[in-house]
Amino acid sequence: MLRAKMSVDPLVLIPGMMCDARLWWPFLSELSAERSLHLPAIAGAETISEMASAVLASAPEKFAMLGFSMGGIVAMDVIRRAPERVTRVMFMDTSPLAETPNQAAAREPHITRAKAGRLEYVMRDEVIPSLLRADHKRDDIAELMLDMALSLGPDVFVAQSRALQRRDDQQGTLRRIRVPCSVVCGEFDALTPPRRHEQMADLIPRANLEIIGGASHIPILERPSETLHVLRNWLEA
Repeated sequence: MLRAKMSVDPLVLIPGMMCDARLWWPFLSELSAERSLHLPAIAGAETISEMASAVLASAPEKFAMLGFSMGGIVAMDVIRRAPERVTRVMFMDTSPLAETPNQAAAREPHITRAKAGRLEYVMRDEVIPSLLRADHKRDDIAELMLDMALSLGPDVFVAQSRALQRRDDQQGTLRRIRVPCSVVCGEFDALTPPRRHEQMADLIPRANLEIIGGASHIPILERPSETLHVLRNWLEA
């Protein structure tokens, strides 16, 4: 059954670190018949600011925006710089905080190994296990995440790692948001846990908080039906 169109806002989808358009597969077939979808190319950027510039340069004049993980950080910078262009925003499994010195330092071994040609090891054995709950890990999701990362390559890994190390605190940006906003997190997200998303939602006037049951850091792939339901409710609010 076809759903009635409740909004015609184009939707900009900003991916997480080392993710490409395949991240959005569960959404594309469902939403592409209803609205214009825009997938900005941010892989060549070396800072969060450059990524936000790429989004703004390619996006329609007015748009809804969903940012996942690193993409959520980029989305915060987009709305900081051009709030008049964003009609609604969803932040998914992300954080408004700048990295601590310890967090930034923890990226250095990954960067060193990636530069040395060991990106597959870094992703398979170090990064991806931190994203998915160990007791119900999905091999298909892990393989997709690995394939996306290897397709983008070590130079993008290093650039995105550096961008995250040097990112600004965006809590002030969240306090100034005045458009419909949803803050979404997987129930078992260990990287950016639910408590952090509760704090984010508290900063944003009239934000809606949604916890996706059974999901870790990648609810788009882990719980696609539940995540699509949350997305539709946000778009149609």
